[in-house]
Amino acid sequence: MKTGSSPKEYQEWFHLADSDGDGRISGNEATKFFALSNLSRSQLKQLWALADVKRQGFLGFPEFVTAMQLVSLAQAGQELNSDILKTQVDKENIKPPRLEGLDALVAQKSLIITTPPEVNGIAQPQGFPTNRWFGSKSSKKLPLNSVTSIIDGLKRLYIERLKPLEVTYRYNDFVSPLLTNTDFDAKPMVMLLGQYSTGKTTFIKHLLRCDYPGAHVGPEPTTDRFVVVMSGPDERSIPGNTIAVDADMPFSGLTTFGGSFLSKFQCSQMPHPLLDEITLVDTPGVLSGEKQRTQRSYDFTGVVSWFAAKCDLILLLFDPHKLDISDEFKRVITSLRGNDDKIRVVLNKADQVDTQQLMRVYGALMWSLGKVLNTPEVSRVYIGSFNDKPIDEDFVSPLVQDLFEKEQNDLLADLIDIPKKACDRRINEFVKRARSAKIHAHIISHLKKEMPAIMGKAKAQQRLIDNLEEEFAKVQREFHLPPGDFPSVEHFREVLSGYSIDKFEKLKPKMIQAVDDMLGYEIPELLKKFRNPYD
Repeated sequence: MKTGSSPKEYQEWFHLADSDGDGRISGNEATKFFALSNLSRSQLKQLWALADVKRQGFLGFPEFVTAMQLVSLAQAGQELNSDILKTQVDKENIKPPRLEGLDALVAQKSLIITTPPEVNGIAQPQGFPTNRWFGSKSSKKLPLNSVTSIIDGLKRLYIERLKPLEVTYRYNDFVSPLLTNTDFDAKPMVMLLGQYSTGKTTFIKHLLRCDYPGAHVGPEPTTDRFVVVMSGPDERSIPGNTIAVDADMPFSGLTTFGGSFLSKFQCSQMPHPLLDEITLVDTPGVLSGEKQRTQRSYDFTGVVSWFAAKCDLILLLFDPHKLDISDEFKRVITSLRGNDDKIRVVLNKADQVDTQQLMRVYGALMWSLGKVLNTPEVSRVYIGSFNDKPIDEDFVSPLVQDLFEKEQNDLLADLIDIPKKACDRRINEFVKRARSAKIHAHIISHLKKEMPAIMGKAKAQQRLIDNLEEEFAKVQREFHLPPGDFPSVEHFREVLSGYSIDKFEKLKPKMIQAVDDMLGYEIPELLKKFRNPYD
């Protein structure tokens, strides 16, 4: 067996373990290959948990290399834990593990390695062609065992189970655009919201430790557009109309907000290790006053709501000197309904007030938020000064400096955990969408049933629209649905006014049953298939 831990050697091992050649090491493939290490089942269980940190249900090439390094460390007698590859060892100097019977396995398989494309000078194994779920014209259904990851399984379930229901009852017109391949594969997103000059752009620069293309910072409203900061081969800014039609980016749904919005939307790309894991969304400062609100040429609240559904974390930034929540800010926060678990509050620029003022500012902020969020739970508030300027030690006491440091570390830890929880978040959002689409179908079919067969359709439609709250209540009682999952009455009424209710479809029980079966049986089976193979 070879003695060097060169990338080529790990590629050979990867292709050897990847018995079906799909560019991924499944649980079954891992149990066979990792058995050559002679580690105990408990060690292999911990090894898989550390390597598949994103809980995707498979190992790509980078995760496979991590697994091999963990095998080597375990064979050297080290205990496997989440910190072992971060602080205890130099990954570059880890020797390859001992794999008994590897030569015999190579001879048995007659390993043939094709040369994949190079990335940073290192050839990478080919990935699985996941776009076939959306690109195939065949209506033939694929069995569950044909998918190679949880995300692939969700794509299949969406196409076969959920999408037909959404199309039939116009879910994409009322609630959210139809999902595409890129919606499932997109990197986790973090959106920053707040009034102007609360430090949103500076916060992003603080995370990146550098400027991003098109960044402007100042005391006035400098960010006048939505800016998506994401990974790219070089530094450049891409106009909104261009990225909205790019099939490789998950922003095609933004075309529904029109050209006025797309002219205020851009993508800033740059090579950065953090952006390889997450995408950051900078937003225009929320303003106050009727005149300022009417100056917006697009549905600002609607855009925020669209991004909120796609994001994995939403940061609400406040300035100690701007704790008032304007009418527009209140509408924006209200539009985040249904995404409460993603919201984190950041009291930024906290070094601009002394300790006594900070205590009062914190209390005032919690009081203001309590009136808007309308929940009994207290939101998590991070306190600090998220910029690269040194703290004035003569103004801020050592105790408060220590508080700032701990709070900033907590927030950074929350951000670092986002990629690890991305797969779980996808599942959560998918299930939430399925329940929402099912309720939408019940509402639409109920309204259709209430319409007369021949005469008086216009009056009946207006009566239903005017009494939409009562119709929602009827649907909720008839089908025993949770009232908290129903859509906003005002928004639903606004969209419904543009449609003829008589043209909607009647209730199709088979479609509803298909979604129920998906939620009750198929998704649990999918998760079971891709759980830790050593459980």
